[in-house]
Formats: sequence, C-alpha cells, structure tokens
Amino acid sequence: MNQNLFKNFKKETRVLVTGGAGFIGNALIRKLLKESNCRIFNLDKISYASDLSSIQNDLKTQKNAARYNLLKADLYNSSDIDSAINHSDPDMVMHLAAESHVDRSIDGPRVFMESNIIGTYNLLESVRKHFNKLENRRKESFRFLHISTDEVYGSLGNIGSFNESTKYDPRSPYSASKASSDHLVNAWHHTYGLETIITNCCNNYGPWQFPEKLIPLSILKALNNTNIPIYGDGQNIRDWIFIEDH
Repeated sequence: MNQNLFKNFKKETRVLVTGGAGFIGNALIRKLLKESNCRIFNLDKISYASDLSSIQNDLKTQKNAARYNLLKADLYNSSDIDSAINHSDPDMVMHLAAESHVDRSIDGPRVFMESNIIGTYNLLESVRKHFNKLENRRKESFRFLHISTDEVYGSLGNIGSFNESTKYDPRSPYSASKASSDHLVNAWHHTYGLETIITNCCNNYGPWQFPEKLIPLSILKALNNTNIPIYGDGQNIRDWIFIEDH
C-alpha cells in the first residue's frame, strides 16, 4: 500500500469530508490525520450509525486537534450546506455521506432518496457556486470525489465481473439512489465543468463497522450463540475489501 498517499497535500490544503462520522469516512479522516498536514472539515448529520470514537485518539495532539473541524449539518438542508461550504472553503471535497443499508432502504426508502439524491444535489450545487469563485490556481487542482458502490451495476451470475463500462442496473432502493447520485455527479462534470471522480467499490469491512452490516453482525451473533441470518437461499457471492485498502 502507498503510505504516502497524501504527500502532495500542502499544509494549507482544505479537505471537506462528508459522512466523516461513518465507517468509511472516519477511516479516511484517521488516514488524513496520520499522513497529511491538511485542514480537515468533517461534515456529518450525526445519525444512528455515526461513531466518532475512532477519531478521538488521533485528536489528542494539539497539532491534529487544531486542523480538524466537525461541522454538524444535514445534506438535505441546502442552506446549511451553503454555510458549511463557505466556512470550510475546500480545495477538495470527498463525498462519502449516504444512507447505505439495503434492508433499511426496503423498509423505508424515502430517507434514501432524501439523503443520497437530494443531498448529493444540494452538495453539488453548493460546491459548484464555490468552485466558480475560486482563483484559477485553486480551480486547476480542485476535485470532487464521489464514493459510490458496485451495487449500482446490479447482480452477476456465477462468473464475470463489473468494470467502469458495465451498464447501470440497480436492484434495490439503496442502489437506485446511489445510481442516481452517480448520474448527478457525472452531469455536473459535463455541464458545469466541475472536476469529479466517481469510485464504485465493493463491500467494505474492518474495525469500528456498525453492527447492522453482515460481517460484524455475524460475528456478534456467533459470539452470543444466536442464529446468524441467511440472505436469500444462501448462495449469493459477495466481494469484500478491507477498509484500509479502500
């Protein structure tokens, strides 16, 4: 693994991470704290699955505490997002904030539409206004990184793989909302010239993952000698990546 991933981030570089209190988000922030000197702004609405405890140890040094800022805001509230963007004045936005649990999306899809689609739209619009005001030097290096999922591509058979050219074929309210957000990000790049990157990663696992997810859920149920849920007929195949590798 490249241990100097953020070596080009200067001390004055300002990075806004949305969803930094989530599983992948706080792993990213811990990495930024350890491997860079940039200013970090963590924008999160602090929901049921939020956990900031893993970041606290890295904030014990005065240097790290001084360059970390928590901005509590909901992406669904456009005026709050405008304020957060104006306050953070970012050179890079890493957009990880999303409702991400498939079962919850089936039981209650509305919050997924509000967070993943409207929330991404609000963020893109705020970032677009910010981007247009930047001086040319900052515009050239500005990036909007959108963290998506491979679930936007649907399901595979027993063989095969997805790639960047695979057609979108979402199968759940969750994956449909993430597919929609991907299309918004792509449209804002082509229409408004916003420099964007979209990644579609497979399932993540690792320390501090919220226990509704499959691997920690299965481990906890095994430790407590309770039944482990089987999804579908038990024949599904899923790909996994360790959080630090992502």
